[in-house]
Amino acid sequence: MSDADRVLEIMTEAGEPLNAGAIAERSGMERKAVDKAMAQLKKEGRIESPKRCYWAPKA
Repeated sequence: MSDADRVLEIMTEAGEPLNAGAIAERSGMERKAVDKAMAQLKKEGRIESPKRCYWAPKA
């Protein structure tokens, strides 16, 4: 499973928007890896930001 898929899975399981720090904490991944995965997910249009600095899977 790629880092991006892992981040997306954590977001989906949470059921609420999360920031990168919370994702890193829940997944055990390094913050830098989470930031890189989130950048990829944003570029692909797979996540959206319902409020500043928080992200959730796109519905």
